[in-house]
Amino acid sequence: MPPTEMKFVDEVLIRVEAGDGGNGCMSFRREKYVPRGGPSGGDGGDGGSVMLTVDPGLSTLLDLAYPRTLRAGRGEHGRGKEQNGKSGADLVLRVPAGTLVYDADDGDLLGDLRAAGEEVAVARGGRGGRGNAHFATPTNRAPRRAEPGTPGEKRDLRLELRVLADAGLLGFPNVGKSTLIRAVSAARPRVADFPFTTLVPHLGVVRIDDETSFVLADVPGLIAGAHAGQGLGTRFLRHLARTAVLVHLLDASGLAGRDPVADYDAINRELALADPHLAAKPQIVVAGKLDLAETRDRLPAVRAVFAARGITLHAVSGATGEGAAALMGVVAEAVRRARAGGEAAASAAMAP
Repeated sequence: MPPTEMKFVDEVLIRVEAGDGGNGCMSFRREKYVPRGGPSGGDGGDGGSVMLTVDPGLSTLLDLAYPRTLRAGRGEHGRGKEQNGKSGADLVLRVPAGTLVYDADDGDLLGDLRAAGEEVAVARGGRGGRGNAHFATPTNRAPRRAEPGTPGEKRDLRLELRVLADAGLLGFPNVGKSTLIRAVSAARPRVADFPFTTLVPHLGVVRIDDETSFVLADVPGLIAGAHAGQGLGTRFLRHLARTAVLVHLLDASGLAGRDPVADYDAINRELALADPHLAAKPQIVVAGKLDLAETRDRLPAVRAVFAARGITLHAVSGATGEGAAALMGVVAEAVRRARAGGEAAASAAMAP
């Protein structure tokens, strides 16, 4: 297994602590030729906040997987001669686009970070206290009072990464998803003849022409019971949540003893059990491995079964590229309609 695949981290638990505010100072001006100098205590500095910001160069939460507690700088205390304390430095944590930020204690969604540079404050720094210079009055010219700084917020967070893609490839293991995405984009997931070759999602940009392109995600294979965590299960089902269109790839060759119709029903059952909204997304159904003679022999009968359900069955070979350009054109149009007018419009684009 390539070592890079072991470094994909899509969920982390961290604790963030904003900086405390500095205390205000109680001080009096004492100079030889300045009688009754009065109060001169400075203010404490504000504590630093903890911010999350999107870095488009990141694709994993690996950087936040190990330091479990992250702290911003605390504010300095005020000093005499009305010197204010320095504010604490903000702590800015970089995360990939598509990161959801939850409060780990109550489950509240604090932020959904998608665009480059987008940020959210997850813990606010404490306010610095005022020095006694603020409390002088005509009747109290020597106040012996200063405010303490307020504590910064402390919060446990759960960060969840959901890849941002226009279309998602799904299906059972070894139906040819990785081979297909390699054929239509520059993505290079591992390809091998054993289950769960792909262990992390891969994104590829599919370019139709100078004006049309979309992002295609290759998600690790699903099996029966995926909604309950079987196989790679729910860990990767969520990566399909942001896609507009699902490309459902089936093995119609029969060489692995698979029934493409039964596989189609099984995967859709898992989607419905995992998330009804996911199951409702428009699907483009594709028979892969068209380069095999067994697939070509069985394709007419399989097409007839899907046609009886009102489903158009496309065919493609990721190994030779046959049918890939036509399929990607169909996917691009479905994505365009979904993004422009909702997923119902995308379903109309795929009607026979």
